[in-house]
Parts: sequence; C-alpha cells; structure tokens
Amino acid sequence: MAATVDVRLSQGTVRGTRGRAVSRFGAIPYARPPVGALRFQPPQPVPPRGLIDATAPGPGTIAPQLPARLRDAMGDLEGTQSEDCLHLTIWTPAADRARRPVVVWIHGGAWQSGAGALPWYDGARLAEEGDVVVVAINYRLGAPGWLCLPGLTANLGLLDQEAAIDWVVRHIDAFGGDPDRITAMGQSAGATCIAALCGRKPRFRRAILQSGALGRGFRSLEDAHALGALFLEAAGASDVDTLRGLPMDRLLAAQQAPALQAALSAGTYAGPLFTVVADGEVLPGDANARMAEWAGACDVLIGTTRDEMAAFPGYGTDEDSRAAGEAVFGARSRLWAGDARRAGRQAWLYRVDFAPTARFGACHCMELPMVFGTLDAFASAPMLAGADPGRLRDLSARMRAAWLRFIRGEAPGWDAAPAMQSLD
Repeated sequence: MAATVDVRLSQGTVRGTRGRAVSRFGAIPYARPPVGALRFQPPQPVPPRGLIDATAPGPGTIAPQLPARLRDAMGDLEGTQSEDCLHLTIWTPAADRARRPVVVWIHGGAWQSGAGALPWYDGARLAEEGDVVVVAINYRLGAPGWLCLPGLTANLGLLDQEAAIDWVVRHIDAFGGDPDRITAMGQSAGATCIAALCGRKPRFRRAILQSGALGRGFRSLEDAHALGALFLEAAGASDVDTLRGLPMDRLLAAQQAPALQAALSAGTYAGPLFTVVADGEVLPGDANARMAEWAGACDVLIGTTRDEMAAFPGYGTDEDSRAAGEAVFGARSRLWAGDARRAGRQAWLYRVDFAPTARFGACHCMELPMVFGTLDAFASAPMLAGADPGRLRDLSARMRAAWLRFIRGEAPGWDAAPAMQSLD
C-alpha cells in the first residue's frame, strides 16, 4: 500500500500519495460541482469538509466531451466523464512550506476536449527535476463552459480557470509552493485562455504560451450569440432554463448538429464552435484591440511549431498549410513577445521544428511529450511514429530544462525576443 501524506487546509484535510521523490494529490475540488441549478453559473466556492481523499491514481474525472478532433495525431484520451469536474491535481517534491516556484497547467483541446491530469500531462518529472510545484486544472468544456447567449454569463470556463488559480494562491504554500511565484502554462486553447486572463487581474507573474491561436483573436459577442442560438435550436431547447435540465448527452450531440457544422464550415465564424468571447463583462468588448496592452502583464515564453496545421484535417506540411499556421499561430505570437518587451517585460520566442513523420511534420501538440517528459504516455501517438528514441529523450531533456529555468524566474537559455530558438 502506498504511503500517504496529509495537508491541512481551511477547506479540509487533503490526503495524497507520497512517492519516492514527489507527492501527488489528485482531483482536489476547487469549486462546487457545476450541476443542477449551478449548470451555466459562475464557479462557486467549495464549502469546508472533512477528509478529501486525493490518493486515487489516474486522471480523475474529466469534463464531458466527444472524441478529440486531433486524435489522429495524438491518439485517444481516456477518463471517467462527469460535469462534477472542477478539480485540480498537484505534484510537489514535499508539502513542507518551502515556497518553491509553481506552474499551473491549462490544457488545450479547442474548448471541447482534454483534461488537466491526463497521463500526457503528468507533472511528476517536472516537479522532481526542477524542484517546483506543478498544478494541472480541469475546467468546463463545450456548452457548460463556453456557450454564449443573452442573459447567460459568458466565458464560464475562463472563470473556472481563474477560480482554480485563486485556489492555488490561497493554498499552495501548504503544498510547498510560493503563491508569489506562479507561472501559468497553457497550450492551444489553454494558451489563448492565459492571454485572456492577462486582460483581467492575473495572479501569475510569468506565462508560457504554447501554440495559442492568437491570430484568430477573441470572438465577438454578436457572432457568439448567433452560434449560441444555433446551438440552442440544435439541442431542442427554447431557453437556457430548458437547456439546464437536459441530459449532457443531448448537449454533446448538439455540438455535431448539421446546421452548426455547416455554419462553421462556411467560414462565417472564425475558429471552433466554442472559444473565448469578448463579451463586454468578463472580457471587454474591445479585447482584440487591447491584446498589445495585455501582453505587458507578465514575462513570457511563447512559441509555436513549424507545421501547426498538419495536425488538423485538410492540412499538411506544404507551404500553403504553413502559411495558414503562420496566420493563426505564428505572427501574433511573435507580436505578443514584441509587445511584452515594449512594455518592459522579458520575452523569449521558440519554434519546434522536430518532425519525425512526413505526414504530421512538426505539428500542433508536438512539444507536449517533450515539455512534460511523458514519452511513454505518447508512445502510440501517430505524430511520433518512427521517431528515434534517443533523439526524443535528448530533445525532451533540453526542453524541460529550458521551461524549468523560465519557471524559476531565469532565462530559458537563449537570446531574448525578437531572437527565436529552433528546437529540433
């Protein structure tokens, strides 16, 4: 039987598993379950309770979702799905109040798939090698987190993320972390969300933005409402109250409704079905015009992959596909770094050029197994098929070292922006 370790909080006593070098606390609730009357409501504080058993192995509960559209590149993810998903997982060298740097991971998945503590994103290696505390969070996906309709609070998933970071600020010292040295790290949708959080009151000092689709900007309220109305019709609901009472399967099925898919395919609305909205309340209506200002909120490590679009259906590694990736991911990421520097912040750029297969090249998500050092968890990922194991391990070690230097408040190991480091 694994050894356990208890951490006492105002919320209750959290019992985790003590490993050889890292202790793990899985699926700690940071907000009340957003079910029943709390569906489509902002996250609510967790009431005090007794013992919180955080010893279970695996990713814990993940938000309800359909199969990810990037499964052909990354492979499938598994987990028990439930709307009671507002949890976080912590890996720490010791729960000893040593005030280590903290990194909070916000996963990607087009706001419709993914989870924080999947084996892909196991934080144990980063925690051990860097003597840092790693936190991975879940947030609401799909309609429960990102549906936008008149009278409904928009960007609920973004508010979930903020509530999780607030929880970290309040409690992470008990797990050996320093609440004044938090780095927010996100990929794809997670990186875009961190950019949006920079426009609120960020609780983090540094940010790592991996392959954020910043070139798309934030969706207008008008477009979000139009898509929301199509979703409401697809679900067979007359209003939000009716939608609140529908089974989750109906909400997931509505995401695939022909009318919605036709509207997205026509190019009327840039980006996926759900995304961050410049709603005028959670985020200002002129959010896109204020991105240059928000880039000055914190120091940043930001970058992309050379063949971002190759992971998506209909794209490859040809010049047209690379140009599309440059428009969606590359150019705006470099601009973010420049804006951060002009605001007096430190900024570093990178691009992942590692391309083990001709089909996927250096595609979207290619950096993930390297950053976390979870090569075994990605062993069946088609995007890595045939890669030389020694080269994978070497690149992963170099990237982990660079990311950890940044998380500790240092330079990652190359010249600041506008210089760009190739990682291959």
